[in-house]
Amino acid sequence: MGDPSEFSFAVRAFLKAYRWRRIEPVPFSPLQKPLSACRLALISSAGFTLRDQAPFDKSAQGGDMSFRKIPSESATSDLVESHRSESFDHDGLVRDPNLAFPLDGARALVADGRIGSLAAMHLSLMGSITAPGRLIAHTAPEMAATLVADAVDIALLIPV
Repeated sequence: MGDPSEFSFAVRAFLKAYRWRRIEPVPFSPLQKPLSACRLALISSAGFTLRDQAPFDKSAQGGDMSFRKIPSESATSDLVESHRSESFDHDGLVRDPNLAFPLDGARALVADGRIGSLAAMHLSLMGSITAPGRLIAHTAPEMAATLVADAVDIALLIPV
């Protein structure tokens, strides 16, 4: 983590005032089968969309609560980063979407037999959600239903 002095005054003030949530106990479910037999989905909060998908709404109060489905066969070069946060340098994500949506690495793990298969659809949502109530109540259950319908066993969460 960077030093707070690296952030603008506005970001430092926001971080100081933000009501961080603690979730206890942390949800956990042990695997029921080996990784080599599991179906993996990626879930990134980097705000990636495909070029033909609507971008996330950076102006939505509290954050854009929608998510995008990214087909497993998508090329990472077709991912467009639209994260709204000004708290980090976006250049790395723009140059290599695998930093926050490691689809190429996941494909390699499947090819090596370390993971059984990839989900048909991976999920992308906007990070920097400052009012997560609607996300928890509406978006998360819809995302979970998408994964259950695709028989996903494990999800790699990539927070940005």
